[in-house]
Amino acid sequence: MKILFIAMPSIHFIRWVENLKNTDFELYWFDVLDRGALKGIGNVRQFCDWKRRKLPYIKGEYYISKKMPAVYEWLSPFLMTTVNEQLEKIIKEINPDVVHSFEMQGCSYPILQTMNKYPRIKWIYSCWGNDIYYYRNFKEHNKKIREVLNRVNFMHADCGRDAVLAAQMGFAGKDLGVIPTGGGFRLATLEKYKQPVTQRKIILVKGYQHIFGRALNVVKALEGMPKETEGFEIVVFGAHPVVADYIAQQKLPFSVYGRHDLEHQQTLELMGKSLIYIGNNISDGMPNTLLEAIIMGAYPIQSNPGGASAEIINNGVNGLLIENPEDIENIRELIIVALKEKEMMEEVYEINKEIAKQQLDYESNTKKIIEVYKSVQAS
Repeated sequence: MKILFIAMPSIHFIRWVENLKNTDFELYWFDVLDRGALKGIGNVRQFCDWKRRKLPYIKGEYYISKKMPAVYEWLSPFLMTTVNEQLEKIIKEINPDVVHSFEMQGCSYPILQTMNKYPRIKWIYSCWGNDIYYYRNFKEHNKKIREVLNRVNFMHADCGRDAVLAAQMGFAGKDLGVIPTGGGFRLATLEKYKQPVTQRKIILVKGYQHIFGRALNVVKALEGMPKETEGFEIVVFGAHPVVADYIAQQKLPFSVYGRHDLEHQQTLELMGKSLIYIGNNISDGMPNTLLEAIIMGAYPIQSNPGGASAEIINNGVNGLLIENPEDIENIRELIIVALKEKEMMEEVYEINKEIAKQQLDYESNTKKIIEVYKSVQAS
């Protein structure tokens, strides 16, 4: 079976493809954003460096693209090679059995025109993060999401919430279940990076502050509790500049790592030294960093937009849920609760270790992923 992936060049996509390295499937990747070839997916034929201008750059083009996106979308076919044009060219060349798009806005909207032109090609859609939960609230996005879901034949999501939302928005194809964004984790190889709970002295905070992330509220909560956090190192990783600037301006004794300061492996190792992990946002699917914190034994405190995080955190049992990501005082109270329950930390560690074995193991998720394609092939 020939599978054509439509995906951004992300660590999650690389990890997903790795699960298929020992299969007989013929794998192809269309670099839909035209960012360049990927390393680490050696068994995949890559279609990169495809975008070409048809006309020289026109003054004001960038402004139109940002301020009048609908106008720019209409103009684009006259200015440059479009995603749909290139996708059709690839389809004619390789004749794929399946097109698999990862993510909605950047990887599924742009290919809808061509996928409608080739209705016999099976289409799998992987719903990640904010794809449906957040963007369904905007009229133009709601319309586009429904159009894509009307054409998609199969889908899976990183949380059960989004399968329900997709059905409510018109998806009538086959639900392939819940699979972590990049597949599972090699738990045994990560074990050596996990410190005993009693030796952990780090409170780790995800530093995203943007349209979705609300790290500043966590930083402000921790800022107001120097006595409670005495003896702990507070580390903020993946910090957007606004978060790093606030910490510097307030002269807070926190360690800060910027958005690209740490490799993925370094982040996992840091989690293995952390007693508590805190992630806070107003919208997400199942947060990957939450899953990583769980497998590395950090006590999770996580926001819960639409109930997604509650699918893996039983509030007060194996972590704590932030129900209002804008409520600084409530976030502070949750941190205090966690710090007061030190004797429970080892029990939570064992609970989450079992959850990791049952739900997040590499081998079992690889089998799930391979079965996805086998079931599509057989349909």
